[in-house]
Amino acid sequence: MHALDILEIVGALTILIAFAAAQAGRLRQRTITYQLLNLAGSAVLAAIAAVQSSWGFLLLEGSWAVISLIGLITLRKPLPEDG
Repeated sequence: MHALDILEIVGALTILIAFAAAQAGRLRQRTITYQLLNLAGSAVLAAIAAVQSSWGFLLLEGSWAVISLIGLITLRKPLPEDG
């Protein structure tokens, strides 16, 4: 196993940990922790996809990273009141 393989596994596990914790009710999706885990994991995987010219995977993970970054930015803004 090469260093890139290990990095790829760590990136995937980072995303999966956030997802599993959210599904188990242990981590809310609208938290900095959740968004950072998704951003870190997807950014690593997007970088690997770019290096390997894996365009579909780059599209998926690059989009995931951008959406997570937007999620982080919106957490800094107050949510609108209901009503």
